[in-house]
Amino acid sequence: MLVFTTGGSDAKAGYYSSTMLEQNPPILDAAHADFVVGGVSINAAACRRGGFPALARGVGCRLSADRSSLTLLFGAAAAADLLEAVRRSGAIAAVFSDPPTHRTVQLKGTDALVLRPEPGDRELVAGYRDTFMRVLGSLGYSEDMTRALLACPLDELVTVRFSPSSAFTQTPGPRAGEVLGGAT
Repeated sequence: MLVFTTGGSDAKAGYYSSTMLEQNPPILDAAHADFVVGGVSINAAACRRGGFPALARGVGCRLSADRSSLTLLFGAAAAADLLEAVRRSGAIAAVFSDPPTHRTVQLKGTDALVLRPEPGDRELVAGYRDTFMRVLGSLGYSEDMTRALLACPLDELVTVRFSPSSAFTQTPGPRAGEVLGGAT
């Protein structure tokens, strides 16, 4: 049985004045926003009881129009430990990595909520899978392998929404761990 946390009203999500955005600019600039919703590998982690990590592979990502919140999509069974940890603490770290280049970005948040999927999320998962299949195919991986990697029964789809509060470059090399674009 899935238990969902309900957040506040989403009625005003994505409707922010330009003055509000100037006062509180989003952590992700447009280029990084395009990156995290592109055909990149998505993994998320949270801390279980006892300090043990919980890790799950994402099967899609949605970013709010104002770039203030990010929604990750998961198969509930495959992400059970992660979902329990997020429900308990609200803390999450997500890593987005481009397999051909190893370019990697990490986002962290402390207000994560486990929510039901929204209309269009099933199509988002299918589109993400197709895009990521092309990325991995260019590296010689088969469609069957990618489909198995991203297997997610659509009736088990669940989302985790959070506001990125810090962002880092994690591309291997001398800049790994640097704060992204002045974010803290």
